[in-house]
Order: sequence, then structure tokens, then C-alpha cells
Amino acid sequence: MSNSQLQPHRGVIVLVLGILSIPFGITGPFAWIMGRNDLAEMDAGRMDSEGRNLTQVGSIIGMIMTIIMILSFLAWIAFFVLFASAIVVSNG
Repeated sequence: MSNSQLQPHRGVIVLVLGILSIPFGITGPFAWIMGRNDLAEMDAGRMDSEGRNLTQVGSIIGMIMTIIMILSFLAWIAFFVLFASAIVVSNG
């Protein structure tokens, strides 16, 4: 397939979503999923692979920030559970 017949890469979009996930964690899963799907399309030869590096970097940032977001959420839940149980125990 010639380059004109390939889907255009979305490397810049994936990278921007990955970078935006640093202050706004919610964009991380989108960067991760889009990046993973686009890399699969590039490997299959259906998408322009010129944006592979941008896509990989954006996807990795999105993956890291998604994991951090999930761990932070779990830490907050643990904090509130411990806090609530401490209040219940202290009120006896």
C-alpha cells in the first residue's frame, strides 16, 4: 500500500493527550488506548508509520499516568476507610 492509501497517523493527538494526562489524569486512558490501537494499525500496515515515535511516547505517558491515577484513587479510598474506622473506634 502506498503512503497515500494509508490512514494518517494520529501521533500528535496521542502525544497531546498523554501530556495533558499529567495535570488532568482523565486523558491518560484515552492516550493509552488510542496509542495502542494506532500502533497495531501501523504494524498491520494500514496506518502511516511516520508518527510511530510520537504515538509510542504519548501512549507510554498515558499508561504511566493512568496507573498513577488508579493508584492515587485506591490510596484515597484506603485513607477514607481508615479515617472512618478511626472515627468509629474513637467514638466507641
